[in-house]
Amino acid sequence: MPTAQAAQAAGHEVWFATSEQFHPIVEKAGLRPVTAGITVPEAYIEAAGGQAALDAMGGASQASDVPPEVLAGMGVQAFSSLLPRSVYADLTGVLDSLGADLVVYEIYNPGAAFAAVAAGVPAVCHGIGRVSYDEIMDPLFQKEQIATAIDLGVADKLGHSRTFGNPFIDICPPAVQNQGFLAEGLELIPQRPIPFAEPGELPASVTQGEGSLVYLSLGTVLGSAELLRTAIDGLLPLGVRVLVATGPVVDPSALGDLPERVVALPWVPQTEALRYATAIVHHGGQGTTLASLVAGLPQLILPQPGDGPGNATAVRDTGVGRFLLPEQVSAAAVETEMRALLADAAYQERARKVAAEIETLPAPTETVARFAEFVR
Repeated sequence: MPTAQAAQAAGHEVWFATSEQFHPIVEKAGLRPVTAGITVPEAYIEAAGGQAALDAMGGASQASDVPPEVLAGMGVQAFSSLLPRSVYADLTGVLDSLGADLVVYEIYNPGAAFAAVAAGVPAVCHGIGRVSYDEIMDPLFQKEQIATAIDLGVADKLGHSRTFGNPFIDICPPAVQNQGFLAEGLELIPQRPIPFAEPGELPASVTQGEGSLVYLSLGTVLGSAELLRTAIDGLLPLGVRVLVATGPVVDPSALGDLPERVVALPWVPQTEALRYATAIVHHGGQGTTLASLVAGLPQLILPQPGDGPGNATAVRDTGVGRFLLPEQVSAAAVETEMRALLADAAYQERARKVAAEIETLPAPTETVARFAEFVR
């Protein structure tokens, strides 16, 4: 979103392609939406064989109840076949009708890259955080992506790299980015990550309360009332205030009775909330991890499927946080880990150092100024 807004501010004609669910957000941001693709949850439902089949596995809101090998297989099919095909089908005609000169697409949205090459439009790949590798899953993703590209008739026009030969806008600070990825020799365009969130108001107990505030979130896709409650119970002995974003799949009432210093809301303006936080407990998603780095906050990650494991390891190795694996999570463990984060000033110092390094990265306006280089 920040890159698109910077492009529009520079005088370019910008259209933001996404599923209809997100059109109101795009419009509020002052951009023009165009429909492209189904949503990630819809892709997972289709990959599972329908909502009834997914519910039988435990449901989208309880990914931990789905066998890991089944969830992994659904992810491969969703991101390497179902989503790319739906985006490709919607976007190919749009690019022709708009007379597009450049496509800027998310790294996990190969369907847009396929549509761009089919339409003969140059493309730039846009990162969303740390690029992780999985020795088992990556080959499966790549194999399925190639099969999809072959089926769509564009495989012979694509470059042989993770970005299909396109330049890469890297919004992950070098201290956290996968060093193997940086060594691949891609054309990298470093850019400062700018967290995007819909504006909103926070309760006075958050903005005006006394004492340390810990922000707790498991993101907007996955959720678990049990895991949130466990984290809350681990934070309570520390005497801190707690702001909980339950997300759309967990009703705040499912957390049970909470003391006054714990505020649980289904949605929180996260960028604003992090300005008041002392530390954060989260799932390791790309957006939340980057936003926490930008805010200079120590992080305790309870890694969830997807981006969580890679980001958790990177945060620990950078010295700005700690993590607990699923089998290690308990209220007592959360208390121990967060107590260490709050008591050891080295975590705060390193978090502030990374935030300062992020500030030195080029702004989106500088990236947009280079767009003419990629239009041929």
